[in-house]
Order: sequence, then structure tokens, then C-alpha cells
Amino acid sequence: MNDLLVSASVLSADFLHLEDNLRQAVAAGSDWLHLDIMDGHFVPNLSFGMPLIKAIGSLQICPFDVHLMVTEPDMYLPACKEAGASLVVAHAEACPHLHRFLSNCRQMGMKAGVALNPSTGPECLRYLEDVLDFVLIMSVNPGFSGQRFIASALHKIEQVRSLVAPEVRIGVDGGVNAEWAPKCVAAGADTLIAASAIFGSSDYKAAIAGLRGH
Repeated sequence: MNDLLVSASVLSADFLHLEDNLRQAVAAGSDWLHLDIMDGHFVPNLSFGMPLIKAIGSLQICPFDVHLMVTEPDMYLPACKEAGASLVVAHAEACPHLHRFLSNCRQMGMKAGVALNPSTGPECLRYLEDVLDFVLIMSVNPGFSGQRFIASALHKIEQVRSLVAPEVRIGVDGGVNAEWAPKCVAAGADTLIAASAIFGSSDYKAAIAGLRGH
């Protein structure tokens, strides 16, 4: 398995003190930052847009990925590249030309990822092996932070691990906390995305250590 990474999801940070929150999370041990773009169509919520992502990228405090919860993910790729994203993730459900999206993402110099909603099976991954770097298993229905982990995600992690190449990272997003994190890792995940489990804690370092099982 790849080394375990923890990625702090910016959606649960204090936006009035955003830079301080992000710097504290990275100093406490977060390997990545996870940035959700929501368009109010693919998911029933709005989050933030590319100007904020560009501002976060300018901090250059750690790598970050952009999770596109949008109906037209292709149109965001140039802005993600400009902002300095290391990885861009689009939803299989929203991307009819998923292979092309992933190919374009790689051609721009970014890693390419696919997100799967709780009700979406992993079969499409069989046909993406030549352009795939990352699979994001949604363990909640996307659109809001603070939801409870959907236990069936564990079986999907196992399925995905058996389908993709060893170097493809598998992330889990939604309700990930110190209880569920070790179960995700045991199932085959190597990237834990956590929002309220980190930013809702008074001790980021202890929260991140708890996710790592320390």
C-alpha cells in the first residue's frame, strides 16, 4: 500500500480565519488540502470558486487537490492548472467523457482522479487504467460536511483496491474520523479526507494523529 496521507478538507475551516486555519492544519500534520467546488446543480449546495482556490494555492504551504462537485468539470481544468492544483477529481456521474477529462488533466501536468458517489459502482474504473491516478470513494452523499459515514463504503474500497493498479491512490471522503479511519485503511484506502474531524477539533495535531491511529 502507498504511504498513508491525511488531507484536511477546507469546507469545514473557519472562513473568517482561513489562512490561519490552513497553516495550523498543515503544521499539525495534514499532508494535503482538499478543496471542494460545488455548483448548486450537481450537489444542492454552493461552496466557493476558483478565486479562493487560487488564493489558497498562492500560499504554497502544501499540495492540494480540487474536488469538482459540478455538472461540467471540464471547464474548470484550466483554472485548476493556473491555481497550482496537484490533483483534480471529477465525479463519474457528472462526466460523460470521463476518459477524455482524465487525459486532459494529465496533459496539463496534474494528476487525474475519479469520485464515486455512495450508490455508484466501481465498474467504470476498468476502462480508465491508462489515465487514472486517484479514486475518491464518497462515504457520504456529497454536498455537505458533518454527515455520518456510510458503512457500505468499506466494501467499495475493497472492490476498488482489487480493480486498480497498486500505484493508484484510494481516498475516502465523508464522515471520516478516528473510528472509521482505521477501517478504511484496513479495506485498502491510503488517503483520508477529513473536514469536521480536523477543523471541528480544538487540537488539530491530536485529531490528525487520531486519524493515523497514533
